[in-house]
Amino acid sequence: HIGLLGTMAQLTLSDLRDKTKRGQLGRIRQGRFAGGKAYGYDIVESGSDDDRGKRSINTDEAIIIRRIYKDFVQGKSPRAIAKDLNLENIPGPEGRPWRDTTIRGQVPRGTGILNNATYIGRLEWNRCSFIKDPSTGKRLARPNPPDKWEVVDVPDLRIISNELWERVKTRQREVHIEIGRDEKGNAL
Repeated sequence: HIGLLGTMAQLTLSDLRDKTKRGQLGRIRQGRFAGGKAYGYDIVESGSDDDRGKRSINTDEAIIIRRIYKDFVQGKSPRAIAKDLNLENIPGPEGRPWRDTTIRGQVPRGTGILNNATYIGRLEWNRCSFIKDPSTGKRLARPNPPDKWEVVDVPDLRIISNELWERVKTRQREVHIEIGRDEKGNAL
């Protein structure tokens, strides 16, 4: 009896996971966000289900985003940019202080201010899959290959130009350092 209930619970969780992903995919294909609020955007709240997932540009935060991109292209490090923003008492995402990781993020995962393609008017969904490490129980992010991504153009959410985006990507490639690893693959 217990085994049957356990099997039913697993099937229910699997079905719920599939339905959630299908719902998120539908939102993305409509040009709407399927997750949380990104810095630089406000949630459009009208009380209607038709507007769920819509975003609008926050003009004050958009100015900061443009500044971060320009500073990075001009040679400032993410750490120096974060330090300057904190000295000027400019609140970071969710009102927290700025950190270099908030700005630089992780290029393969598309995280951080400098890697958020929404700023050039492009929603990218399903860049990562999350698996659970059986030994620790923690979720681990694994980048998906680009052919599994869902990409939708949303030109009304553009904050920076394609030229500035490409200049940032060029600089990121120039300053990229490959971290050494031991024989087990752990970072040195």
